Amino acid sequence: MGRSEERTYRSYILRKWLIIAAMLLALAAVSFLSLLAGSSSLTFADIFHSLTGQGSREQGIIIWNIRMPRIAAAIAVGAALSLSGCIMQCVLHNPLASSSTLGVSQGASFGAALALISIGAGTTAAPWLVTASAFAGGIATTIAMLVLSRLRISTPSSMILAGVAISSMFSGATTLIQYSADDTMVASIVYWTFGNLGRASWSEIAMIASASLLSFSFFMLNRWNYNAIGSGRHTAKSLGVNTGFLIPMSLALCALMTSVAVAFTGCISFIGLIAPHAVRKLVGNDFRFLIPGSAIAGAILLLASDIACRTAAAPIVLPVGALTSFIGAPIFLCLILRERRKA
Repeated sequence: MGRSEERTYRSYILRKWLIIAAMLLALAAVSFLSLLAGSSSLTFADIFHSLTGQGSREQGIIIWNIRMPRIAAAIAVGAALSLSGCIMQCVLHNPLASSSTLGVSQGASFGAALALISIGAGTTAAPWLVTASAFAGGIATTIAMLVLSRLRISTPSSMILAGVAISSMFSGATTLIQYSADDTMVASIVYWTFGNLGRASWSEIAMIASASLLSFSFFMLNRWNYNAIGSGRHTAKSLGVNTGFLIPMSLALCALMTSVAVAFTGCISFIGLIAPHAVRKLVGNDFRFLIPGSAIAGAILLLASDIACRTAAAPIVLPVGALTSFIGAPIFLCLILRERRKA
């Protein structure tokens, strides 16, 4: 490589990292706006005093017990869902893949609902058992999609249709569980179908963040392998990538992140589909930048959606899952039309 090519390459790398840095600044700005948003009016001075321990007790409760956990939950869940979508789209060679479009979120919701009915809502052990049951539902759906992706007749369109079928099956099963449950348990199950960032505690947020950081570390360690897989499985194998291990492991980690997020915040659709596509417009298909960029973009998108839900009909807080579905569905249709034109 000559000096001019080396300078061009370094300039290319620098531009990508500057974009990632700008996205981090945008995330910090949106997080601060989220501290301001809500039915209780707080000024910049109130927030500064509360963050430094000089504010009133009421302001401290609003910021540290209500708004900060909500912000942390939005960042952790948004990053988890977006990372999941980014990796699924790569290993399945399907630009329409995400945890919501392939039914993984719905499978995890069914697992969580089944656990709530089995162990009863509100028990001490419930968070761990609900998470384990949600993971079982999510991983079962992931295995089914992995098997379908290996069939020669599978195409991106047929995979999405299969995801719709699986989603409908799990939604129907969840409805049957609700029909046979009492009022208290029905109310608990309905929570999972709405998507709500307000009920996650700090310990639950830590579980979501831990699953996301574990998966993020694995994905970044294999960033070059994902670049190879993007050129095709046969090409990746010829370059020495152990696709027989990497693909199932990647999908298992995607299912883990999605299931833990669903277990504590419910179904939040289309974040994992929209955010990776938006980041590709900025940094391209290089997974060195696409993986961290997707995580940041997912956090920004979910935080912005939550701000809209908290301010649109204040003091009523709308379910964030409903808003993301309302916005994401038209974008999903546009992506389908674009893929059909390419075909």
